[in-house]
Amino acid sequence: MNWKVFFTRLGSAVVFAAVMMLGLLYPNAFAIFILALLIQFLCLKEFFKLMRHIFPDAYFPHWLEYSFQLAGVWLLTTLSTLAPLLLCVLIFGSFILLLMAALARKTAFIAVICGFTALIYISLPLGFLVILRNIHFAIPLAVVLMIWMNDTMAYIVGSFIGKHSFSPISPKKTWEGTIGGAFLTLIGAGIWGYYCRLENFDMADWLIMALLAVLAGTAGDLLESKLKRLAGVKDSGHIMPGHGGALDRFDSLLITLPFVFCYVYFFMTNG
Repeated sequence: MNWKVFFTRLGSAVVFAAVMMLGLLYPNAFAIFILALLIQFLCLKEFFKLMRHIFPDAYFPHWLEYSFQLAGVWLLTTLSTLAPLLLCVLIFGSFILLLMAALARKTAFIAVICGFTALIYISLPLGFLVILRNIHFAIPLAVVLMIWMNDTMAYIVGSFIGKHSFSPISPKKTWEGTIGGAFLTLIGAGIWGYYCRLENFDMADWLIMALLAVLAGTAGDLLESKLKRLAGVKDSGHIMPGHGGALDRFDSLLITLPFVFCYVYFFMTNG
């Protein structure tokens, strides 16, 4: 074992976990908003970098990324406060961005479409993270822990008994690891559900959220792997030594959050 690499990865993981737990557990709800803004800033930056690699012939104006960073902040604020006026301003501003990019001397239509995709892929789920935290801190905390457990257990099980490749998009993933990670995550969710008693939540709800974390989280990981393959890069960034970039860390969470939000909103809070 390369101990230098091991301790580098361990140190990065400890710092990453500490920042996440601080944002999720800090009593002031504003902390989760700041955490979401930080994740969004890093992920949007890496997403545009990937898009420039995927579309090397497209024109990406220097102001476009900053504009969508601002649009992302506005979208997070809109979702967090549920303010219709802010939503109207966001829609109006989006049309202005589209017109500016399409009518520029060098058409940047592909770039602006990438920007809107980034808002849907990154900013919208992070808005759901803030809303779920405002419903109860245990919900996003459980989702994050389920994703971490699924990733970790899938890696461990796959390392020991993995033989059959799960997808050509990510050759290191195996069916054995994927199934083992899912099974152990469901067991962990059952233990969580037994001890975490919330109003309107029962054991089945936590198990369903775990299943969503497994299925959507795996899909999110494959999606980001596909983007990196198209871009011809190994990692989306280098923000976490030994682990890659922000998108590498949050790919599963970004795809899982919309599904969990829909389940909680339509089947629980209004149930």
